[in-house]
Amino acid sequence: MAQLGEHVTNVGVGDRVLLPAVLPCGSCVACRNGRENICLHLRMFGNDIDGAYAQYVTAPAKDVFVLPDEIPLVEGCIIADAVTTPYHAVKNRAEVRPGDVVVVYGCGGVGLNVVQFANLAGGIVIAVDIAEEKLDHALRLGATAVINPKMEGAGVAKAVRRLTAGAGADIAIEAIGNPTTMKDAFSTLRPGGRLVVVGYSDHDVALNAGRVMYREMEIRGSLGCRPVDYPRVIELARTGRIEVASMVTARFPLAEINAGLDTLRAGQGIRSVVVME
Repeated sequence: MAQLGEHVTNVGVGDRVLLPAVLPCGSCVACRNGRENICLHLRMFGNDIDGAYAQYVTAPAKDVFVLPDEIPLVEGCIIADAVTTPYHAVKNRAEVRPGDVVVVYGCGGVGLNVVQFANLAGGIVIAVDIAEEKLDHALRLGATAVINPKMEGAGVAKAVRRLTAGAGADIAIEAIGNPTTMKDAFSTLRPGGRLVVVGYSDHDVALNAGRVMYREMEIRGSLGCRPVDYPRVIELARTGRIEVASMVTARFPLAEINAGLDTLRAGQGIRSVVVME
């Protein structure tokens, strides 16, 4: 049964709550500098502590956020990572400003939310993916143009320059986690452009160091989201400034979680969620 710790006062039993993907310690040098998402003692569900594929999970009270009634409980769960991670990438790492041309590589559950937030920030978004249905979804979420590398014989970089009168993109955000697409995303940038890496890979990425230096290029990583930003994202979802419900394309009961994981591996749909029977 659901229970509260002895001194917990910010939530009550029966509240609809959201748990962040990243649990910071709150006291290390990164946390004190306002960068809790890269806490030196960071803990993540499923990585450092038991994940949430269970009926109950224990979480620190300081990292629990009440979910407003306007946000559906099941679909709202994706805010915990698939929505907040793109928010942090767009606002805090890419620093998208109105009029910036933003190339988004990958239109999966994370990438499509990057599209949403980049559009909300005033960016001119060009979405890149090999799945036409995901590119269609990107257009519905505010992308100005889409590129399918399989259909673009001249290459994505040339297509981006064609769409920007030869200038290239101001910002490229890679949301796949593939060294090849990271390199391709870098190639779409104008001089002085910024590459933000959201997708994870444990492989090396080969970029031209001369171009990085001579053209003053920026390369930034982006991990998760600071818990302090969660209330802002929740409010954007509550007021309908961003879509949440339409991003969930499949539900699986806990007993069928392996089928859900197979769907994820196959790249089907946008976001699948696990629900209690």
